[in-house]
Amino acid sequence: MIKLRNITKSFGSLQVLKGIDLDIAKGEVVSIVGPSGAGKTTLLQIMGTLDRPDSGTVCVDNIDTTTLSQKQLSDFRNRHLGFVFQFHQLLPEFTALENIMIPAYIAGRSNKEAKERALELLQFMGLSERASHKPAELSGGEKQRVAVARALVNNPAVILADEPSGSLDSKNKAELHQLFFDLRDKFGQTFVIVTHDEELATLTDRTIHMKDGLLAATDHLLEPITTTEDTEATEPMNPQNPTTL
Repeated sequence: MIKLRNITKSFGSLQVLKGIDLDIAKGEVVSIVGPSGAGKTTLLQIMGTLDRPDSGTVCVDNIDTTTLSQKQLSDFRNRHLGFVFQFHQLLPEFTALENIMIPAYIAGRSNKEAKERALELLQFMGLSERASHKPAELSGGEKQRVAVARALVNNPAVILADEPSGSLDSKNKAELHQLFFDLRDKFGQTFVIVTHDEELATLTDRTIHMKDGLLAATDHLLEPITTTEDTEATEPMNPQNPTTL
């Protein structure tokens, strides 16, 4: 599902990534851990095509993203990737339902299709009764679940999460962690999670340790996950229909 080869990245004279080789299988829930400055978020951003490596190749869902133009990358992100951040980044003027539907609109899906999918996800998240509420009317845990639903609305192959539970209390953190596994089992996505949360890291199928821009070690490696719902073959990119995150 994800294949990185010889990924390097520098910012000025500081080399942040020093030759990363990494394979992540379809349906895995993988955590990336390490001290601040290890290069975790930079690696996640390169996986998510939000930044380009200085050298190396990034293949996601059998597509070499390092060969794509900016327009194609924008379309690729919208159709193949979902993002969850530490702070939900919901648009305050829109309801929970509307926030979830936005990526579907960007992808050119009809209002009916986008709404049906968003309502399905709200039901799965246990938030059906909160569909018409704006972010200011939701709890922290509810806002983060809406953000996860937004990441899932276009049925992406991969979900990339950067400290997704960092702003939550213990109860909501535990519920969010369980949600990732429930979603993997239901929809078959691959999850890559950058985290400082040791509890979450121990729950994932594999923990990748980073230090000083290199992979240091891997814990509890499992066989590739078999899910109840396999995603269909990837549809071709349409560079004539650029979209943004």
